[in-house]
Amino acid sequence: MLLIEKIQNALNRSRVVGLIGPRQCGKTTLARELVKYSSSNYFDLEDPESLARLHEPMTALRDLRGPIVIDEVQRKPNLFLILRVLADRKPLPARFLILGSASPELLQQSSESLAGRIEILAMAGFSLEEIGVKHQERHWLRGSFPLSYLASSDQDSFTWRKNFLQTFLERDIPQLGVRVPALALFRFWTMLAHYHGQIWNAAEPARSLGISESSVRRYLDLLTDVFMVRQLKPWHANLKKRQVKAPKIYLRDSGILHHLLGIKSTRDLLGHPKSGASWEGYVLEEVIRAIEPDDVYFWATHNGAEIDLVFMRNGKMYGIECKHQDAPILTPSMKIALSDLGLERITVIYPGKRRYELARRVSVVPFEAVVKGFTGIFQLK
Repeated sequence: MLLIEKIQNALNRSRVVGLIGPRQCGKTTLARELVKYSSSNYFDLEDPESLARLHEPMTALRDLRGPIVIDEVQRKPNLFLILRVLADRKPLPARFLILGSASPELLQQSSESLAGRIEILAMAGFSLEEIGVKHQERHWLRGSFPLSYLASSDQDSFTWRKNFLQTFLERDIPQLGVRVPALALFRFWTMLAHYHGQIWNAAEPARSLGISESSVRRYLDLLTDVFMVRQLKPWHANLKKRQVKAPKIYLRDSGILHHLLGIKSTRDLLGHPKSGASWEGYVLEEVIRAIEPDDVYFWATHNGAEIDLVFMRNGKMYGIECKHQDAPILTPSMKIALSDLGLERITVIYPGKRRYELARRVSVVPFEAVVKGFTGIFQLK
């Protein structure tokens, strides 16, 4: 289902809908398909005129009818209490679509003030389904931010990402009320790019940056809350094997990762030492968007067994491995995971074109199958 349909359905059943995602990922473009920017029902909190209209928010909002959009809501957190009052009216004359560039955990007032009233939808930039599998190489290199993907050249895309990062660190982060030096956060972010796809250990970044481990964890949580980093949690099972309990770290947008690594072209990317890790993170993000699970994990033991992604669906557990190889083979980790975790199936996703079986309940599937969602990934008819 297209995201615009999901938003419309959510507005039909919920009094307040929160559309959250990183800056510049296309939230505003979607919202303007529902309510025109020139409408009195559209408020952009980066627009001085909208801010002036909301100087007395109850007066400005209470007589409006139909869908109301409030863009960049994190800039005016006191609105959440007003929205709670307006959302409790009976009959309900208006429903609210609020757009935010920070997670509900960072905007605690939304989860507290609007508890039981708000439905959260998350979005990122362009998905593989939206841009088409024939453009996958460009999508992987440039990432999913629309203006980065659509740039006229790889160099223009790289420059856009440079400017995006600068603005994000110097303007957007401070607007959230977070007091972290932009240079320190940039250094940490660059360091994270080299940890991409690895199990997290705060000690080494703390030593390198000359700050405490608690500060490093705070930086990591901040970048997670603004949708720049994914902390993939470990799956714990009641096994005798010693299991990894720290998260794995991924930069959620491959284009941002490549910028921080200095990768400007597909040739650079394929020859870079982090190419395999980049592919893994890129595939995982597309898979997570395609299957829409309630939660996702990785699994690893201290003996070296590991599965990139595990999740539950209808009471059954599935596994996904990402391999940037011409012909992936069955590994000991897959055999151990099938036995110890009782996985229903493992799918190995690779950049080739042919599906084939590695073993009972283990399949190799082309990356393009992701556009067909869970059914395509796990070969279900």
